[in-house]
Amino acid sequence: MSLEPIARILIIAGLSLFVIGGLIHLFSRLGINLFQLPGDIRLQSGNVTCLIPLVSSILLSIVLTLILSVVIRFLNK
Repeated sequence: MSLEPIARILIIAGLSLFVIGGLIHLFSRLGINLFQLPGDIRLQSGNVTCLIPLVSSILLSIVLTLILSVVIRFLNK
């Protein structure tokens, strides 16, 4: 049993987490708040706050789809 596929997956996951962490750090330094984009709905009433992240969810879905398609193409070669 070869461990190469598992090693590739772990390397890709580690590099992905490193890149995502770097981007989040960079955006926070630039003052860009990724999780309160225009189009996200925020409802407040007294002590209760309800956040419905519509645009953030769509953006996250697109980014994850692109990342997964690249990973799948890389693993199929």
